Amino acid sequence: MPSPPAGNEISTILRHDSKQTSYKIALLRSINDVVLNFPDLADTDRDVAVPLLLLADFWIAYYWSFAHPDQPIYQGPRATLDGSPRNDMAFRPELRALRYTFHRQHGGSTASDGFFLINQLRMPRKRKTLSSELLESYRAARTKVARTIRMPIRYAGPGEWQVFPKPTRRRELSDVVAVPGTSGNQSCLVVRHDLWRSFQNLSLWVEALCIHEWSLFTESVDQPDENYERGDVFSILTSRPDNRVSLTWERNQIDILLMEGECFICPWTGTEIRENNCYNLDHLLPVSVYPMNEMWNLAPADPRVNKQKKRDRIPSQNALQRARPRLARTYEKYQEREALDEALRNDVSLRFSSLPSEGETFSQEVAEAATSLIDRIGTYRNLARFDP
Repeated sequence: MPSPPAGNEISTILRHDSKQTSYKIALLRSINDVVLNFPDLADTDRDVAVPLLLLADFWIAYYWSFAHPDQPIYQGPRATLDGSPRNDMAFRPELRALRYTFHRQHGGSTASDGFFLINQLRMPRKRKTLSSELLESYRAARTKVARTIRMPIRYAGPGEWQVFPKPTRRRELSDVVAVPGTSGNQSCLVVRHDLWRSFQNLSLWVEALCIHEWSLFTESVDQPDENYERGDVFSILTSRPDNRVSLTWERNQIDILLMEGECFICPWTGTEIRENNCYNLDHLLPVSVYPMNEMWNLAPADPRVNKQKKRDRIPSQNALQRARPRLARTYEKYQEREALDEALRNDVSLRFSSLPSEGETFSQEVAEAATSLIDRIGTYRNLARFDP
């Protein structure tokens, strides 16, 4: 595939940079995921500031299975210090402790539990349901990972700080746009605008190359019991949460509106929804594509379309265009309940950089931003589409 110069930088780092650990691969994959999550930032034509803590969240998800307490999967050679082996990953003890706390409190043990957790933590209303012990364990792991990320940032490319500049606090940066929710005190990686565009345009290719190179790398590392083949690692790295996230609170809020006589419109068919037992709470962008349980991504929908036509596909561009006024109406209904309104505004503020949180056109602007994001992700990832 022909690549622009910035695209060549990505390819060179993944294929030709020396690697003692998988850190450089994880760095590029996490940047790629951030770009995919916030596609509208490219519209500003400015360099983008990405908090190291946000990148650390993705690292927690990627490395989750590798930090299994009983079956660790090493990510590099283990040096010896004073006769004792050192950790292959600087953050292994903290991530192992986070895994232990999570599984003790929530059960289960799948490769995608890390993704499940970071998505719960991103939303204030979900975060409130987690224990203080789990939150403290998460903060410790996240902080240690964020410190570790500085190393591959420094050594990416042919020398030190050649591809990425030294991370800087947001308040000290000028003429950049920051990922929504970034505070002034947070240390940020600045991604050049042309490099951000390359990640965006080559998103599917970057994801595939990262996973391929990571699988090959891990296959080459000596493991304590038995080595892992690339297919095993591939399965771990591509695991995503199923739809196990509880949406009871969201559905209860919508049911109350229906019981009060409100009417929702299915965004895909235009069918009226007036009863609380005749709809699915649909993820506009399917969970299998990206696990976003934010209110703007949830809408009552005709269950026949959701189960029979949509499934894991995204709407066609025509279907998205028809859905915009219907979604705007849905968001207006959400605003009629204080709790739903707060959840919607919080979730929008963490996803869309350019949207105001107030104003008469808020619902219409959210509908425009949501459909645009879905369409862009579909284009960048070449996803299958449906038309009701």
